[in-house]
Amino acid sequence: MHIIILFIHLMIALALIFTVLIQPSEHGGMGVGTGGRIDSFISGRSSANLLTKITTILAACFMVTSLILAIIAFQAKKISIVDQNIDNKAFINSPSPAAPLSQ
Repeated sequence: MHIIILFIHLMIALALIFTVLIQPSEHGGMGVGTGGRIDSFISGRSSANLLTKITTILAACFMVTSLILAIIAFQAKKISIVDQNIDNKAFINSPSPAAPLSQ
């Protein structure tokens, strides 16, 4: 089950990256060339085109699949690598270094 959700999650991530990259930049990007019209900056939701709506939907789906994968991982209760090293008997029972000899 988690493999299928992980595959869907990766496909959504790739689609999200693609839709963000194909959107046209406004005002030259990164604040360059901000001498344009200020009313285009203060426009309402009516200016949202199809690409921005698709990006919003994909971002919401990405968050949902992220939460689902986090819940699945929490329920699996897998032990981390650090915990495995602490619980390892060879690690705990290893001989300690010899104390320095006093003269």
